[in-house]
Amino acid sequence: MAASTEANAAYGVSAKVPAIAHPLAEEPAEIASNINYHAQFSPHFSPFKFEPEQAYYATADSVRDRLVQQWNETYHHFHNVDPKQTYYLSMEYLQGRALTNAIGNLDIQDAYGDALKKLGHELEEIAEQEKDAALGNGGLGRLASCFLDSMATLNLPAWGYGLRYKYGLFKQQITKEGQEEIAEDWLEKFSPWEVVRHDVVYPVRFFGRVEVNPNGSRKWVDGEVVQALAYDVPIPGYKTKNTISLRIWEAKACAGDFNLFQFNDGQYEAAAQLHSHAQQICAVLYPGDATENGKLLRLKQQFFLCSASLQDIIFRFKERRLGKGTWQWSEFPSKVAVQLNDTHPTLSIPELMRLLMDDEGLGWDEAWDVTTRTIAYTNHTVLPEALEKWSQSVMWKLLPRHMEIIEEIDKRFVAMICKTRIDLESKLMTIRIVDNNPQNPVVRMANLCVVSAHTVNGVAQLHSDILKSELFVDYVSIWPTKFQNKTNGITPRRWLRFCSPELSSIITKWLKSEQWVTNLDQLTGLRKFADNSDFQAEWASAKMANKQRLAEYIERVTGESIDPHSLFDIQVKRIHEYKRQLLNILGAIYRYKKLKEMSPEERKKTTPRTIMIGGKAFATYTNAKGIVKLVNDVGAVVNNDPEVSKYLKVVFIPNYNVSVAEMLIPGSELSQHISTAGMEASGTSNMKFALNGCLIIGTLDGANVEIREEIQEENFFLFGATADEVPRLRKERENGLFKPDPRFEEAKQFIRSGAFGSYDYNPLLESLEGNTGYGRGDYFLVGYDFPSYMDAQAKVDEAYKDRKRWLKMSILSTAGSGKFSSDRTISQYAKEIWNIAECCVP
Repeated sequence: MAASTEANAAYGVSAKVPAIAHPLAEEPAEIASNINYHAQFSPHFSPFKFEPEQAYYATADSVRDRLVQQWNETYHHFHNVDPKQTYYLSMEYLQGRALTNAIGNLDIQDAYGDALKKLGHELEEIAEQEKDAALGNGGLGRLASCFLDSMATLNLPAWGYGLRYKYGLFKQQITKEGQEEIAEDWLEKFSPWEVVRHDVVYPVRFFGRVEVNPNGSRKWVDGEVVQALAYDVPIPGYKTKNTISLRIWEAKACAGDFNLFQFNDGQYEAAAQLHSHAQQICAVLYPGDATENGKLLRLKQQFFLCSASLQDIIFRFKERRLGKGTWQWSEFPSKVAVQLNDTHPTLSIPELMRLLMDDEGLGWDEAWDVTTRTIAYTNHTVLPEALEKWSQSVMWKLLPRHMEIIEEIDKRFVAMICKTRIDLESKLMTIRIVDNNPQNPVVRMANLCVVSAHTVNGVAQLHSDILKSELFVDYVSIWPTKFQNKTNGITPRRWLRFCSPELSSIITKWLKSEQWVTNLDQLTGLRKFADNSDFQAEWASAKMANKQRLAEYIERVTGESIDPHSLFDIQVKRIHEYKRQLLNILGAIYRYKKLKEMSPEERKKTTPRTIMIGGKAFATYTNAKGIVKLVNDVGAVVNNDPEVSKYLKVVFIPNYNVSVAEMLIPGSELSQHISTAGMEASGTSNMKFALNGCLIIGTLDGANVEIREEIQEENFFLFGATADEVPRLRKERENGLFKPDPRFEEAKQFIRSGAFGSYDYNPLLESLEGNTGYGRGDYFLVGYDFPSYMDAQAKVDEAYKDRKRWLKMSILSTAGSGKFSSDRTISQYAKEIWNIAECCVP
């Protein structure tokens, strides 16, 4: 009853505000009128309702007015100036909420806050109504979104291309059985941030056959044709007019593809078969690929993204050439840069070749020249299972013309090696694109990218070095200038300025400028205040406000009450054995066992700690789901133990996403980035935590190496084997030379004793045991690194007791994070790979 009374009150307040359109309003009163106008004249709900949900959609429509204006100006400006443009292709984008980011970048958050008050609502409550767009999963998608924010902020002519997944990866629910997956519901109603472009539709073909014409030209015909329909999402830059696009594709079939005769004959499923096939393409991100159908669907998704995007890029290139007299296809790479974000969009290479040769009539050499000067590739992994290899039989079935082109690229590459690099002939089996192993013939997508792209980059210095010295070492000897490093970055707008307003205000106050938001190197100016007691007091108070906000959130979503005065220790990322959440929880188990053995007086001398772990385990990844279950089982025991729960809590945070991260990261004090050295390409959450004054316990892996250099090594809790030691340690393990630490054995034995329930954790624990064999032998060195990990954790406990020292380290962490702005990363891509320049809307 109270809720409906409140709703009526809000409606009563809004009725007093005139409903008048003010699409470009900046004053709170006019903004309130514009919001009310949309509530009445862009209705999505029954009339006479102005509850928080209705208020959110009306507010989003109002903000969108302003975005559309800037968007159109940007589009026209790019069209008139005709600069070289970058097109960023990614299977994932993890955007997070758009409302707070848009009004923040447009610098109108205060005006919108005041306007909503006039309508009887609070901005914070309205922002909470928005569901995160389910277009991504982990670091790869979040990186792409940070990059778009930086492209817009730096006024670069660039677009993102992706897919419009209806049900995302999944929404995670935690039950007594562990993780359960249910479909994301972000499009259950609709997203107010996307604009469907009914005039931007391209046909995308699957299956079929290759027809050879009398003149020798080839054409892909027959098969199944679906339509790619464009939805555009505006990406505003920070305090700039430039607003660029993320264009996401939806797959659909036409009315003409619906068989009315079959339908009227009662064959309902057969009548709508193509519609059903089309809907499957963008239903789910990374559908299970254990079956032949699953593999076909994943390949369909990848090709659908590549084909629709390249047809669009070519159309826009030709559109801008109209009315400019004669032009040549050789100009294409001077106007177009295509960046492949990992191997998922690799099919862009044969698809661009096909479009140029079969549709535009270019010969092989000219098409190859255009393609190789246009496309660049970012590698994101050295993990063998993540370097995509597609079965040749699946490829021939789905994409027969592309297989012809790939085989020709491979044939010419092999001929080039045999002619110019006889020393590499013995390596051909590993470096060629097409692997004809009779047991399992595949196409190696990473090899296709390296052979075809003009530039290949890694995403952290260590990762790029490993690519050059190990994974791609033979290609480096062929093309030494092709390989670069571009250390990843994060947008300081979303990841500090907006998610931690208290800390941001203090930084601005002490630096006497807000320029750090777009020039993050200015944070080094905080170093001179690191020992200042006034500054430390303000810093501590901002951190405490964030911790209290986080504690309220944890209680709301998990029911667990946590102490804001305990050390907040957080590990949030995709659940994977190489990221070693298992090392974290084994450490927590050992800590719990020791606390149980202490006297009450001894416990009082320890550092109270709240360990939070969050992340999604892939639906079919048994060990990862076992880790999620173990964390929850440990939490259920520890948190309800009256002797220990004052000194230790273990909380699993469900359904980790961008909005949850925006709550967790500002409230964190220690974060764990503890992957086996050499396995994490970069990591970007490490950068977000460091930027927010959170200290890191970690290995020398990915960007940890550079973070430790920048923030100074005494402010980083280091442990573990180094990347160059790992192969030797694995070999020693195989030879039975590993001697486990007694603490490690104690933690495992405690699980086996049934202390955390009756669930059989033996299969998970056995992955850490034995010396060889599939799923055995502790491939990720959890046992080897356990003692140095526990020693580093003891140093954390000691450091936290010295408040002044800890605060100084926290300040120096933020002060050293300037390098890790995605503005710096994108500036380097623009200059050193894409060769594009600023194109600022006047």
